[in-house]
Amino acid sequence: MTYTPVDYNTYDFANRRHIGPSPEEMAEMLRVVGAASLDALMDETIPASIQQKTPLGWAALAEHELLAKMRGVAAKNKVMTSLIGQGYYGTNTPPAIQRNILENPAWYTAYTPYQPEIAQGRLEALLNYQTMVSDLTGLPVANASLLDEATAAAEAMTMAERSAKSRARGFFVDQNCHPQTIAVIKTRAQPLEIDVIVGDPASMDPSMVFGGIFQYPGTLGHVTDYTDQIAALHGAKAIAIVATDLLALTMIKEPGAMGADIAVGSSQRFGVPMGYGGPHAAFMSCADALKRQMPGRIVGVSIDSRGNTAYRLALQTREQHIRREKATSNVCTAQALLAVMASFFAVFHGPKGLRSIAERVHFSAVRLGRALKAAGAKVSPDAFFDTITVEVGVGQAGILAAARQEGLNFRKIDNDRVGISLDETTDERVLISVLRAFGIEGVPPHRAELGFPETMLRESDYLTHPVFHMNRAESEMMRYMRRLSDRDLALDRAMIPLGSCTMKLNAAAEMMPLTWPEFGSLHPFVPADQALGYKEAIDDLSAKLCEITGYDAMSMQPNSGAQGEYAGLLTIQAYHRANGGEARDICLIPTSAHGTNPASAQMAGMKVVVVKSAPNGDVDLDDFRDKAAAAGDKLAACMITYPSTHGVFEETVREVCKITHDHGGQVYIDGANMNALVGLVKPGRIGGDVSHLNLHKTFAIPHGGGGPGMGPIGVGAHLAPYLPGHGELTGLDEGAVSAAPYGSASILLISWAYCLMMGGEGLTQATRVAILNANYIAARLNGAYPILFMGNKGRVAHECILDTRVFADCGVTVDDIAKRLIDNGFHAPTMSWPVSGTLMVEPTESETKAEIDRFITALLAIRAEIQSVQDGEISAEDSPLRHAPHTVNDLVAEWDRKYSREAACFPPGAFRVDKYWPPVGRVDNVHGDRNLICTCPPLSAYEDAAE
Repeated sequence: MTYTPVDYNTYDFANRRHIGPSPEEMAEMLRVVGAASLDALMDETIPASIQQKTPLGWAALAEHELLAKMRGVAAKNKVMTSLIGQGYYGTNTPPAIQRNILENPAWYTAYTPYQPEIAQGRLEALLNYQTMVSDLTGLPVANASLLDEATAAAEAMTMAERSAKSRARGFFVDQNCHPQTIAVIKTRAQPLEIDVIVGDPASMDPSMVFGGIFQYPGTLGHVTDYTDQIAALHGAKAIAIVATDLLALTMIKEPGAMGADIAVGSSQRFGVPMGYGGPHAAFMSCADALKRQMPGRIVGVSIDSRGNTAYRLALQTREQHIRREKATSNVCTAQALLAVMASFFAVFHGPKGLRSIAERVHFSAVRLGRALKAAGAKVSPDAFFDTITVEVGVGQAGILAAARQEGLNFRKIDNDRVGISLDETTDERVLISVLRAFGIEGVPPHRAELGFPETMLRESDYLTHPVFHMNRAESEMMRYMRRLSDRDLALDRAMIPLGSCTMKLNAAAEMMPLTWPEFGSLHPFVPADQALGYKEAIDDLSAKLCEITGYDAMSMQPNSGAQGEYAGLLTIQAYHRANGGEARDICLIPTSAHGTNPASAQMAGMKVVVVKSAPNGDVDLDDFRDKAAAAGDKLAACMITYPSTHGVFEETVREVCKITHDHGGQVYIDGANMNALVGLVKPGRIGGDVSHLNLHKTFAIPHGGGGPGMGPIGVGAHLAPYLPGHGELTGLDEGAVSAAPYGSASILLISWAYCLMMGGEGLTQATRVAILNANYIAARLNGAYPILFMGNKGRVAHECILDTRVFADCGVTVDDIAKRLIDNGFHAPTMSWPVSGTLMVEPTESETKAEIDRFITALLAIRAEIQSVQDGEISAEDSPLRHAPHTVNDLVAEWDRKYSREAACFPPGAFRVDKYWPPVGRVDNVHGDRNLICTCPPLSAYEDAAE
């Protein structure tokens, strides 16, 4: 008898680990869909005229092969002690936080908390973050994080423009701001016709500006009291912004005590590795009067259906998806995971612990300055916290080289100075090495003397809430983190079928290298020869993304999808200016385009012209043609999402591109739905000139509860010269959109690892299966729920829209269905977007048939409950739909409802043994907005919510 080996490759990551359905399950699903094969389904879904013929060309690596390769690449980075400062510092991530937050899928695979009932854990952690920021900055309202310090400063500038009563068009920027902050402010200001005035705060003319920003401490170390300058701005009806440092604020006077209106900065040094530039959570806080102008997400306190404390995102009507071209910001991604880490760092150390770290850093800087001065060096400034600047004249190159010999990086300032910034990781050995680089042996003894005037000492308390005073035994910390994560629903519990958000597998092997010191410990401004591993990874990822998209060049700088949109439009505008098209400022945007598109166009200084949709959801080609003709030589661009936000591959995409090009415009194809294109369609080959890619969607970077994200842009060769620049790479401060040259560089490793393990063939198969899974759901639910848009052959792309508006007549809302899904143990699909009263479902390729069937079972059971309402058996108000979600409180309380406890809490599709229990009932959104509270409430409220 001939032995037949098994036909199974256990190391085939794409098909055995990442793609959910087995080949046998796919065959069964194809039968339900009514397609002869996967290839046949693709032909029925995607227009033949745009399908790519050449397969993606690289082979896949197994997980163990990937990790070995990553080890080799990591070894090419040179880990030094970087004392460069400039907003990035060494920090010690407490192992309890690294293991239980950063490396825990319960935290990193969660989605943005738009369904608050199943996000109470991370909402509490983010509320802690807001409280921490508010306390330390001395301003009453904080948001739940922004992308990076430079972006936060640019957002603060536009917030000041909206809020100030001054009509001046100037904005003052302290010359002591970090260079990357100045560069990003200039980029943001240019299309908005804001005049940026960089100078010495002592010579600022308040009458010329609507606002000003001061760095505190300054980039060269200065600790300066800006009370007088802030008062002068207020006298001119202008807004005062302070860019600051949270660790320094445990010792020095807070911005609120100076009268500041807005404070911004980065929370990176609160336990988040530098990671060659990110991701890090930036912060913003403001005076109460400005809170409704604040960009980004704000966590607020409300109540649930039983009156218990519950958290939610507050004031959501400010968001760009709702306001579109009227939006004041396109911020879509926060940095939730990193903000959670920073908040736990504060909980872990408490106010005394943070003050202790700050004092150790500060007194080390004082010792260093004392030793250098004793040796005859010229050290400035006179008042500093952690950073000093040393004049070294023509000896600069020698000092920098001597420092590198000691394993240190100093900051090169002009041609005659070096900057040295100490941090939490600075110890006696580092101080000795620093002085040795200057030819000085030994270090003076420690003395608790201040390096700034006593008048600058902080006088107010901070972090007084009990959560920052809990017992910090690791057992207690570990349990607190576990309690919060148990209140949430993330991908490690259940499918999250969010249309346009692509909640796919974030594989453990892809995540592991992030915490290796060879990747995590690099400062973004280290010399290039110390980051050769990063260069190899970024170059290869760029090449693969160019092959996938059909574009010729990539910029990895944008650190969110919306920022990628903005960067792409700025690239188009720069191209037009260089080619005599300064007057081109009209952007055509179909109603089916992604929600952030209009806001991004407005930020880029464009006038948005909305194009209608045809009844089947496609772009109305006649309306598009007419509006392009009307724009004529003022047409700058069109922005389309492909496949459309309606979940359809439109047949007319090439025609839309041709019309735009015929009128001299450029085509921006939003990459939000790239998950349906990889390996099958190249946007750069069907008429696109530029696209951003949501790496946190298609390319497996986890959403982290609302961030981090990355939004690199691909462009055709004609646009490549106009991609975002960065001073650390070019020496010029023009065109930067992010603080670091490669945005949140460390998480690019995730997407690179994903591409390497999937291989070209695996990526293509993933796209096919994503489309199969969506069509399977549509086929099984069609009839129970109307499917709103389908292609000409009755197929959907990678997502489908369920129309629930038909149930309005009996009083059942889309909210009722979304909240009832929680009882089934599911996160609701994307709700009321892009069409109000609908659910947009995207299963991704990672979900198994069993999980998809469980989801379908849940939706069919909900449809049966709706039918009971329609048949008059029960009213909508009395039904489980209206009372959902059901909590343990509901289960054990007195029961007077017209349906059983079992029907309430264990509907079809719900697990019996591993049942997910939401910690709160339906959250009262109106109460939360009417009674805005966005810092930690008393501890008793926590206890009530946890019961």
